[in-house]
Amino acid sequence: MSEQPARVQGIPAGLTLRRLDRDQTPVADWLCACGHHQRATGHQAVAHLAAAVIVGVCPHREGRPAA
Repeated sequence: MSEQPARVQGIPAGLTLRRLDRDQTPVADWLCACGHHQRATGHQAVAHLAAAVIVGVCPHREGRPAA
């Protein structure tokens, strides 16, 4: 049986960038295909998370390709 992409409360696997409030504070959610979820809030934290994510690679499985 092949692995299915993870999904946590409507967040699809991958990196999602958005603004949550009127102050235009950026928020990034990263859901790895293995199920690991990470959220960053604020310009600097979002930029750091976006730079760390490598699409298709799961760092939680020793760099193996994500499902």
